[in-house]
Amino acid sequence: MEEKNKEQIKNQEEIKKSHNTASIVCVIIGICILIAIICIFVFNNCEIKSKFKIFNIFNNSNTSEMVVEKPVIYLYPKESTEISVKLGKPENITCSYPKYNDGWNVIASPDGNLTDLHTGRNLYSLYWEGLQTYNSKVQKDGFVVKGEEVAKFLEEKLSVLGLNEKEAEEFIIYWLPKLEANKYNYIRFATMEEINVNMPLEINPKPDTIIRVLMTFKGLDDPIEVQEQELVSPERKGFVAVEWGGTEL
Repeated sequence: MEEKNKEQIKNQEEIKKSHNTASIVCVIIGICILIAIICIFVFNNCEIKSKFKIFNIFNNSNTSEMVVEKPVIYLYPKESTEISVKLGKPENITCSYPKYNDGWNVIASPDGNLTDLHTGRNLYSLYWEGLQTYNSKVQKDGFVVKGEEVAKFLEEKLSVLGLNEKEAEEFIIYWLPKLEANKYNYIRFATMEEINVNMPLEINPKPDTIIRVLMTFKGLDDPIEVQEQELVSPERKGFVAVEWGGTEL
């Protein structure tokens, strides 16, 4: 009888231990499920925020405060020529040198040197800045470039776009500090149609070659996926007029 009682007690203890083990396993499984749910929630939340951030980047089309910075115009006629230059939307000009008064009138030499007929000053370019009027935003095409790699990128792309080394150097010197300060940059070069919509340019006599480069860019903390932009490479021939500028989105 005593042995039977001992066996019953032993069985009860084993059953109790089994129940305790099962309870512990259930608790562990519950904790694992809870952790998994939290991880999924955090992941989805981060993904949503990331997608929302990218959505905002691609759909930010506010142009009210954007300015086309530092457009400069170079003129290279085949021989010394009196040239008239007019901008199609003078009401949007915010700054200019020499002062824009219904256009500029200069004598241009083949080497690019200019003489302003109004002031008599010798110049190498005509400068203006103005409000951007076309709808500029981060688009599906362009380039994403690390800040530390911008100089090499610009050397390559500006050559493709038709700028000579002097013009490209002046472009890079102006924009490099702004671009290098960013971890990444979204960069896109506006099409000739977009540039002409923003600020029509009239030059008389008419150049044989007109090159207009307008870079738009936005600093990024992280890279985004865009399709590489196809650039058109012009041929510099005859009387050449060149303009470059840029806009930060």
